[in-house]
Amino acid sequence: MVESLFRVLDWAQQFSDLLAWLVLAAFLGGAALEYVGRDSARTLTVVAWILFAAFWFSLIHHYLIDSKSIIEGIGSIIAVPASVYTGYLLLRGRDSLFVLSRAIAAMGLIFLPFEAIPMLTTGLIEIVTHQTELLMGVFGQTAPADYRVVSGAVVGRPDRRSTFLFVAENGHRLTYTIRIACTGLGSMAIIGGLIAAVRAPLAQKFRALSVSLPVIYALNLVRNTFIGLTFGQQRLHIAPDLILGLFSATDPYRVSYFIADRILAQSLSVVALVGITWLVVRELPVALVVVEDLLYMVTGTEYDLHAIN
Repeated sequence: MVESLFRVLDWAQQFSDLLAWLVLAAFLGGAALEYVGRDSARTLTVVAWILFAAFWFSLIHHYLIDSKSIIEGIGSIIAVPASVYTGYLLLRGRDSLFVLSRAIAAMGLIFLPFEAIPMLTTGLIEIVTHQTELLMGVFGQTAPADYRVVSGAVVGRPDRRSTFLFVAENGHRLTYTIRIACTGLGSMAIIGGLIAAVRAPLAQKFRALSVSLPVIYALNLVRNTFIGLTFGQQRLHIAPDLILGLFSATDPYRVSYFIADRILAQSLSVVALVGITWLVVRELPVALVVVEDLLYMVTGTEYDLHAIN
């Protein structure tokens, strides 16, 4: 039974890229039709949420099995019924969810070009790699004594200068590669999409962007530096048997990476995103409608956060 489920999940992930573009097209189409009338946009936007559920289903195997990311894996699993439920509420007439739907469309417009266009992907990754390298130098870890930056050949991208190579005292080589997920683009797309989706004066939107995107970018560089140094120098080799068992892994050199990235960094990223969202709604109170909708879907209770704010 379990093996059959994992085979289905493995089969489904081949459709993730196609589904991503279908989701974007459907949400953009729904946003465009909304200018004609919400009744015209409702059906297509509900379809977009169903496709969004299929998209998250296609990512479960990647996050949970391939990447061994417990937080992202569980998040993908939760996102499947959550997306279907959102579509159901929209179909039943909860029109405030059109704002969240527009936010998803805007997020896709921000994120997918960097995912799909090699020039943009490589440029962003190399900029973040260089700035992470500089930040490591601030903490006294200066190449080549402690590490050196090499091409991304280990991930099939020799054209990118994106990998930190550490060599342990026993000669064992450790590599930490900056990928698109390490650039902070995902979090910036979430916040940028939220800001773009609401209808508010441009001055308010620019203030919200100015207090959120630089913070996300800076925190992401700190995150990369922390993960790179703790993994490359094996600073968090704690309870190896427990950690390897938890992540179904066998390489003891990966223990520091699992603790630094999969446990500490990803957990703190969720906390940071909540805090940054609070900064955004302080500058852009109209964005509270999205938070209210999310709280309603989780608790089944209506909230008026504008009164609290």
